[in-house]
Amino acid sequence: MIIRKACGGISSFCRFFRTTSSSWRDGSVPSLPAGCGDCCPSTLVAQDKEACLLDPCAVDPEQPQPSVVIVGAGVAGLSAAERLAHCGICNISVLEATDRPGGRVHSCWLGDSVVELGAQWLYGANPSNSVYSLAAREGILCCPEDADHEPPLFCTSDGRTVDPPLVRAAQHTFSLIEAQARALFGLKISRRQGALLTFLHRRMQQEVLRYPEEVRYDVAAVLHGLANGLRCHLGADLSVVSADHYGSAVRAAGGDARVPMGFVGVLAPLLRELPECSVHYCKVVENIQWGPRVAGSTVRGPRATVRTADGAEYHADYVIVTVPLGVLKAAGDTLFTPPLPAEKTEAIRGLGFGAVTKLFLEYSRPFWLPGSGTSSLQLAWSPDELQGGDDWTKGIGLLEEVPGSRAVMCVWVAGEEARCAEQESDDAVAEAVTRTLRRFTGDPSLPYPDCLLRSRWSSDPFFQGAVSYLGVESSVGQQCDLSAPLPSTCAETPRPTLLFAGEATCPGHFATVHGARLSGLREAERVLALTRRQHQQQQSVG
Repeated sequence: MIIRKACGGISSFCRFFRTTSSSWRDGSVPSLPAGCGDCCPSTLVAQDKEACLLDPCAVDPEQPQPSVVIVGAGVAGLSAAERLAHCGICNISVLEATDRPGGRVHSCWLGDSVVELGAQWLYGANPSNSVYSLAAREGILCCPEDADHEPPLFCTSDGRTVDPPLVRAAQHTFSLIEAQARALFGLKISRRQGALLTFLHRRMQQEVLRYPEEVRYDVAAVLHGLANGLRCHLGADLSVVSADHYGSAVRAAGGDARVPMGFVGVLAPLLRELPECSVHYCKVVENIQWGPRVAGSTVRGPRATVRTADGAEYHADYVIVTVPLGVLKAAGDTLFTPPLPAEKTEAIRGLGFGAVTKLFLEYSRPFWLPGSGTSSLQLAWSPDELQGGDDWTKGIGLLEEVPGSRAVMCVWVAGEEARCAEQESDDAVAEAVTRTLRRFTGDPSLPYPDCLLRSRWSSDPFFQGAVSYLGVESSVGQQCDLSAPLPSTCAETPRPTLLFAGEATCPGHFATVHGARLSGLREAERVLALTRRQHQQQQSVG
């Protein structure tokens, strides 16, 4: 069996959004290169330019501007750059290691639909979510998902479908157990609960006994299937996730919303506001030299130097590092000169960074009725089946029809199994998924897919994983340590040089796109505040 690879026929939305117009809702073709608009365009009439300069956030245009280098053109980096540009700081260089913007936001065409290799949902469809408001202003959102939709089909490994009313009851039970796990974070309990898996298994065993004996096996299988599916949100086996800190993630109100024509649509308003040619692609940063003095620079010169693999050097007053936590774990020891302090390295080492792989399977003749609500399938593994073994298909948490598609199914794989799946060939992956589907549906005639597209976040050296989480040895304090600027504000140095952003640095909103955006805005505001303070000091001295 030879599976047709999808890469040759896929149009990457990210390349499309390197050029953006003022709006894409009317279907107009973008004409201006992204990042090629002045902070205050010369075409503005005098009174408009004056209003631009009088924006409360703007720095004094008569004072020297700091130079800012931003490492990474994901949502965090672009949000920081856009905010700085909006407030009058235009001496910005965004260095992106890949050939596209967006980071872990990556939308592609496959067949008749847009598929999301990375971020897929806006969690919290309300104006307090900055990414939601950004997308709403662009007019690219669809209505939030109804939380009361039909439950997925649960199939056991012997090819049986669990009775839907029993599935609903088990789902309700699991929701209560998960709510109890979330509540642990707010409770003042002296004894730590340890791993999330331990807490869930203990409670699930207790709750299964409340059901009639003849249905306990199926209830247990559904509960463990739901727990297995939870790994897709966390990116890790629940045995390494902290139960005590599981509830630290803020659950925003408003439901979850999608961007039908691609999540990368939220990048357009960020890119078009950037100064001319400020985003540099295929720039792999090899070293960031930071501190009170940079070797070879004068006292009044730049306070940091960023060197890339192609030999280029970028001098800066501030460097905002937005690379994924996985990259910091893999290269943090050599990336910075001088090395990062102990608190920072301990935070990088202690926080978890999980793996999630999406497999998109396109069928010429789908084996489900598109749009019927019956195309979502979860595997009801028994507890014994999930124990041990090296079969990566046990990491499959959910199989679902891609919204808006009539021929594409998405298979979610999480944890170490996702890393294993990324090492397999396309043919081997298609074979394993088909074999698993035939086993759990009891239908040996289910077809092989015609085309396969998949993400490879864990094996990509510029990501090294998909999403951060709080492990058994992690703490919210480590997220704060990771976000802290360097040198510390308590140090003798009057202002920091090295700033950190990214979803892993945002307590309460980690593992989300809006967390990444909030962190980028946070560091931009820090640079603006430091710049204003320096201007005030210079004026007082003068």
